[in-house]
Parts: sequence; structure tokens; C-alpha cells
Amino acid sequence: MYGFEALTFNVDGGFLEAIVRGYRSGLLTAADYNNLCQCETLDDIKMHLSATEYGPYLQNEPSPLHTTTIVEKCTLKLVDEYKHMMCQATEPLSTFLEYITYGHMIDNVVLIVTGTLHERDVQELLEKCHPLGMFDSIATLAVAQNMRELYRLVLVDTPLAPYFSECITSEDLDDMNIEIMRNTLYKAYLEDFYRFCQKLGGATAEIMSDLLAFEADRRAVNITINSIGTELTRDDRRKLFSSFGLLYPYGHEELAVCEDIDQVRAVMEKYPPYQSIFSKLSYGESLMLDKAFYEEEVKRLCLAFEQQFHYAVFFAYMRLGEQEIRNLMWISECVAQNQKSRVHDSVVFIF
Repeated sequence: MYGFEALTFNVDGGFLEAIVRGYRSGLLTAADYNNLCQCETLDDIKMHLSATEYGPYLQNEPSPLHTTTIVEKCTLKLVDEYKHMMCQATEPLSTFLEYITYGHMIDNVVLIVTGTLHERDVQELLEKCHPLGMFDSIATLAVAQNMRELYRLVLVDTPLAPYFSECITSEDLDDMNIEIMRNTLYKAYLEDFYRFCQKLGGATAEIMSDLLAFEADRRAVNITINSIGTELTRDDRRKLFSSFGLLYPYGHEELAVCEDIDQVRAVMEKYPPYQSIFSKLSYGESLMLDKAFYEEEVKRLCLAFEQQFHYAVFFAYMRLGEQEIRNLMWISECVAQNQKSRVHDSVVFIF
């Protein structure tokens, strides 16, 4: 029922939408980033951040600071905000917020699967997991002795169960490449999230369709570029692409047969929204592609805040928060390693 959200949205979602728009006003601005890029040490970065929303999280950290500490504390802020929203949310917003964390859950499961295969320490693996992707039974994954047991535990006890049962069997787990497993799960997750948003209808469906389609297309391009020159067959590559998005289905057919980055570029330039991304790159170059995609994503996420009475603002805020943490990590690493000349290479300004 598009257009009538305003009648009832504020009954359950109005307070939280106000909260998330308040959070959004605390994101770092271009002026903040310019100041951070001038810093000489990590303590200077801490001093600049003390005047922002990150201040309370960093104020008690002793010197000398490490990059990991800054990233950890900034992530903690985002997690606290997410938990606050989650506590206040009612259906269907609470389910929508859960969907946002499934991507991190997939990354955490893949991390633990990889660690289990290489016999790494359980505690060490759990420390590396993203806090937004934690779930009750995550520690039991690392206890599994073999992949079959792991499959049974993952299948039964986690929110990712349907994605495993749909697309991966325990036989696959034994000899499946970890990255293929990650992309197979991600494909199932994106398609499921897309269907859920369509069911919600209205402005949420309209805006989230665009954001998720962009995510699906970006993953299709990344899968294609990363699988060039590997043993992955064309059919296997096509199976990893999501069944929606601007590139679906004809773009997928063309990407499946690409042999180098210039062929990928030729395919993508047929689609006007992606022409601007590839026009920033010189021929044969893929190094700056990630940044170009992030810039386009940030632009789309900021546009989500221009409309009211929809859930896409929650998705947009969480994604912008993650981008801000990536920016801070890059700036901190450049300062710590005395590579200030490269500090602007990967920083994506949000506002």
C-alpha cells in the first residue's frame, strides 16, 4: 500500500526513526576527516575524536594507542547503537534489524570454519569475530571435530540454518573452497532479505530494492574479477550471482564469460548507473574499483534519508557507520605506518 505509510508508521516506528536520524547527525563530516588526515600520531586522532560521538569510547584508553584499539572502540559504539535500536523495535522492524547482521554472521561462520580447518585456537578465533555477527551457539562451531559435525551444528542452531540447508550439503563442506561457501551463503542471504523487503511493501520495498540490487551487482562484479584465472567454471561462477539486480539476467550471462577486467568493464558500461563508476578507472585497472563502488554506495545510502516512513534508514545508517569505521582504520594505519601521502587513497567522505 504505497503512499499510506504516514498514517500508521509512527505508531511503532516513529520513535526509532527519530533515534536513527539523530545517530546519523553524529557521523563524521568532511571537515572532521580533513582534520584527522592532518594528524601526526594516533594520540592526535584520539584527541580529534574526543569532540565527536566516539569521545566517551576512547577517553579512558591509555597511550600508546594501537589502530586495533581505535577500530575496536568505534565498532563498539556502532554495536551499542544497534543494540539500543534492537531493544526498542517491534515486528516487523526487529526482523529487519536482524537481517542487517546476517552478513556479519556469515563472515564469522566462515572465519571459524577456516580456523577449524587450520586447527587454530578457539578463543583467538572468537576474538576476531565481528560483534554484530555473534550468536548464542557461535562458540560451539569451533568445538566441532570435522566438517560434517560442523554442518550439523550450524544447520540446527543458527539463524543461517535455512541458507545452509538450501545451498550447501555436508559433502560440499568437505571439499568446498571457503570463498565459494561464503559467496553461496551470501547469495542466499541477499535473496532472502530482498524477498522480505518486497513483502514489507511501500517505500521500504522501493528503497531497499535499489540498495540490495546495488549490493548484488557489486558482488557479481567482484566475484567475476576475483575468479578470473582460477579453476572456477563459467557455470559455477553464474551460480554465485544473485537472482535480482540491474545486471540480472543478461548482465550475469555476459559476466560469466569474462576473461579479463576490460571485458568486465565493457559489460558494465552498458548499464548507465555503473558507467560513472568505471569511467573513474583507467583500462586494465581494478585496484581503485572498491573505492569507486563504496563512493557510489555511500551516495545511495545518504539518499535513503531523504524520504520518511520507511525502514531503509536503519540499513543505511548501519552501512554508513561501517564505512566510517573503515575510513578511521585506514587513516589510523597510514598515520601509524608514517604513510600520510596515501591517507586519501581509501577514505570515502560520507557528507
